[in-house]
Amino acid sequence: MSTFQLSINDKLAVITLDRGRSNPINHQMVKELSACIKTLENDDDIGGLILTGKEGFFTSGVDLIEAYDYNKEQIRAFWTDFLALQALLAAFKKPLVAAISGHSPAGGCVMAICCDYRVMVEGEYIIGLNEIPVGIVVPDLVFSLYAFWLGERKAYQSLLEGKLFKVNEALQIGLIDEVCAAENLLSTAEKKIRAYMKLNPVTWSQSKLNLRNEIITKIKADQTATLSTMLEQWWAPATRQGLQMMIQGLKAKSASK
Repeated sequence: MSTFQLSINDKLAVITLDRGRSNPINHQMVKELSACIKTLENDDDIGGLILTGKEGFFTSGVDLIEAYDYNKEQIRAFWTDFLALQALLAAFKKPLVAAISGHSPAGGCVMAICCDYRVMVEGEYIIGLNEIPVGIVVPDLVFSLYAFWLGERKAYQSLLEGKLFKVNEALQIGLIDEVCAAENLLSTAEKKIRAYMKLNPVTWSQSKLNLRNEIITKIKADQTATLSTMLEQWWAPATRQGLQMMIQGLKAKSASK
């Protein structure tokens, strides 16, 4: 069963994440998204891509319940492929817009900040990078992406606090670009991306890659040392204990619904 739905209309592709209630990111989703995005990037009949989720959740981030039980080979493969997915999204040469349909913490926020423009639904939702409180080491490339939108000072402070932002806060600091009602989310995202798609595709794409050159260079650099640090911390007893407590809370919350 696929972890997302793909629709294509008049050269515009829409990927709708569709895994469980909150679209948690597992290895299957990462591999399927990566394969699909590569195909869309190389398809001359596709002019742009919108990423969206389901009502209430863009994605809740990494599926900690599943990832906690990965063995050493599985978790290494997962993080390797998730970092590669971030690189794919950040260097995607065509217009890429996030239609953020609800909560978007951690890995969900990472996917969103790879995009050229972010529209978020109004409501009591949060977005941001809270990896450090979870026990996940923040890679330099994630800081670079965050700082690209927020500025280095705000990105630095927010990452070290693991700060999550409400919708209007996210709009004020430039983490998202627009807020709209849920029923207008996709049409608002489509209006923006089609404005990009009307421009000369070669000029637009090359300019995008030029403007992102520093980020793309960092993302394409060897991530072996970063990965080793992340994995070492992932298996640290304190991290495992913290994850276990977090997972118990997630399971209790799920059971009460």
